[in-house]
Amino acid sequence: MTRTSVLALLISVAAFVPVAGAQNALTPDQIKWGPAPPVVQPGAQLAVLEGDPMASSGDFTVRLKMPSGYRIAPHWHPKRENVTVISGSFEVGMGDKFEEIKMMTFGPGSFAYLDPDMHHYALAKGETIVQVHGMSPLQFNYVNPADDPSKK
Repeated sequence: MTRTSVLALLISVAAFVPVAGAQNALTPDQIKWGPAPPVVQPGAQLAVLEGDPMASSGDFTVRLKMPSGYRIAPHWHPKRENVTVISGSFEVGMGDKFEEIKMMTFGPGSFAYLDPDMHHYALAKGETIVQVHGMSPLQFNYVNPADDPSKK
C-alpha cells in the first residue's frame, strides 16, 4: 500500500470511531433499557438511541423490546414512522380493528414505513425488538380512546 492509501484508510476508519464520551455509536451492551412510556401497554422496554422522541422537533431513534404476545392496539401517528425489526417476529395489520388474520409477519431485517395517519396495530411473536426512527414528537393516537393505556 502506498503512503496515501494508508492515510486514506486511517481517515476512513477514524470517521467511525466515536469521540470519547460521545454517544453517537453504541454496541448492544451499551444500550440502556427502561420501562416504555405509558402510551403503550406495560411490559415493554424502551431504549432511546438518539434524540428525544418527545421533543418539539428533531430526529429520534428508539428501540422497543416486547415480550411474546405483546399487543399494540390500532393507532396512528401524525408524522411518518420508520420501523426496522431487529429481532423476533413482528406482526402488523392495517385498519381500525385488531384482526390477527389480516396481519403480515416481519422478521429480523424487515423494514416498513408508515405515512402519517395510517391506522395500524401490532403483535410480537416471541421476544421482539423493533427500532423506530422519525421526527419528534412521537405521538400515539389510538383509534379507540379506551385502548390508550395512558388514560387508564
